[in-house]
Order: sequence, then C-alpha cells, then structure tokens
Amino acid sequence: MLPLDAEHVLRPVRAGDGVALAKAYSANREHLAPWEPLRPEDFFTTAWQEDDARRCVDDAAAGRSIRFVIESTDGEIRGRVNLNNIVRGAFRSADLGYWVDATQLRRGLASRGVAEVAAYARDELRLHRIQAATLLHNLASQRVLVGTGFERIGLAPRYLRIAGEWQDHLLFQLLLEEPLSVPREHP
Repeated sequence: MLPLDAEHVLRPVRAGDGVALAKAYSANREHLAPWEPLRPEDFFTTAWQEDDARRCVDDAAAGRSIRFVIESTDGEIRGRVNLNNIVRGAFRSADLGYWVDATQLRRGLASRGVAEVAAYARDELRLHRIQAATLLHNLASQRVLVGTGFERIGLAPRYLRIAGEWQDHLLFQLLLEEPLSVPREHP
C-alpha cells in the first residue's frame, strides 16, 4: 500500500473487492458516464465486480496489467489507477487509465495516484513509457497528465468508443527514464 495523503492509500485490486467496487461504481455512475464506455446493468453488481477483481489479480500475476484502487481510511474505494496492456520486449510500455470519486475531486488524488503508479511502472515493472488518452474536452484529466510529467504526442481520431460514440482523443506519454514529477498534497 502506498499512502496518497492522510486519508487515502493506493493498493492493487484484490479478490474480495467486489462489494466496495460495486458501491463505488454505483455511486459514481453518472459522474463517470461521459468518460467511459457504455456499461451493462450487471457491471454495477457485486457479482460482476468480484469477477472482475479476480480477473485483475490473474492479469497482474500474468504480467498483462496491474490495477490499483484508491482506498480511504473508512475502507471505501474512491478511485482507480490502472496500467493496462503491458507490453514487454522492445516496447516496454503500458496504457494508463484512472478516475476519482466525484466527492474527492480537486484534492490531488488523481495526480498523486498517477505519479505513484508511474514510479511503480518504472521501478517495479521496468517499463520505458506509459501512454494515456483523454477526450478532447477533458481538461481536468489533461491537467493531471501534464502536471505529472506527461507530454502531449498527438490526436487520435475516433480512438475509443466512449459514452456510446467513437470519440477523438488526445494522446500523452511519459518516458520513465526521466525524473518523475510527484505532485504535492493539496491542503
């Protein structure tokens, strides 16, 4: 577990997280809808989330991905930071995704979570780079990326199917050989 502030830690998803994940996704359903793929109704159930938590554990063990939760001291899940599509060999890269609970915005949790996961990718996974994509109008997410050292590398037309539509995304990368920018805790 990695502390993010006095009230939150970052830790890998583990079996048994289904109840807390279902609660977090249900509470943030409206908040996340504009930024995510359309979700089937069963996505918000404990059973679906527990099955997914087990897949996360299996994927981490196989080196395909590692997914983290932002957990508050009361045991509630307040966000996620994921490294997906880990590729080894000459590429040594992964895709980054993240979200923070609507009640926890503008506290620096996303920035600190992204910085910690980037350090993990560099130090533990020995990756060379991380790529992230944001919708063109997701300025808050772009601020998180730039603030943690990512650089914009291009525009990807119709890149991902988000909120039911193929949407353009801005692409960012972080080369992990560079010193990482670790944001300070917000008051």
